[in-house]
Amino acid sequence: MDTLTNPSSSTLAGRHLIPDVISLSGIDLSLGSGAAKVHILKDINLHIKSGEAVGLVGPSGSGKSTLLMVMAGLERPDAGDVVLQGTSFNALDEDSLARFRGQNIGIVFQSFHLIPTMTALENVAVPLELAGVVDANSRAAAELQAVGLGERLHHYPAQLSGGEQQRVALARALAPNPSILVADEPTGNLDDATGKQIVDLLFSTHAERAMTLVLVTHDTSLAQRCDRVVALRSGRIESAT
Repeated sequence: MDTLTNPSSSTLAGRHLIPDVISLSGIDLSLGSGAAKVHILKDINLHIKSGEAVGLVGPSGSGKSTLLMVMAGLERPDAGDVVLQGTSFNALDEDSLARFRGQNIGIVFQSFHLIPTMTALENVAVPLELAGVVDANSRAAAELQAVGLGERLHHYPAQLSGGEQQRVALARALAPNPSILVADEPTGNLDDATGKQIVDLLFSTHAERAMTLVLVTHDTSLAQRCDRVVALRSGRIESAT
């Protein structure tokens, strides 16, 4: 038998096939109505492998943040489907989708979205408590320790710097131990030095936990740190390298 043209079964078995963890097919989305209706996403097809880091780039208005929201189940498309870890979003009602998102997807926004009347610990613990996690406080404390805020557990957002608030937001996203982390311009409200610290933390966490990371950014040098860069323009994927 010619092993070059007829690989043995043992050779085939040795190949490591990495499955798609996120699959978007035929995604179309318009927002607004009548004369104000805007076609945001146009026939988007995108597949992301488990453990991959993908940067979404493009000019303002290209649809990258909206695409991230669709991918995270925060925005429903008009057409097409999102399949995440084998689960079709089209098959889930709003309550089921919310539960699924809470268990599988961590989300970090440009604006930190912390509750001002809650401490850092409470901001991280409350989503865990709502999900029925028994040791919510200890788990929240451990996540805050992991992002370097072990001494700031009982501080309120107004008592924290921008970088510290984003670390709380990151700890909150990571606390449920999601397999996928999505981040929308996570350094947009931070100075360069603080932004670099947050980015380093994102990528180190991605590596340590073998998470899938999808990152929206205007910063091309930041995008280049990802395994792959997907460029959008006018609601369409222009390139994926």
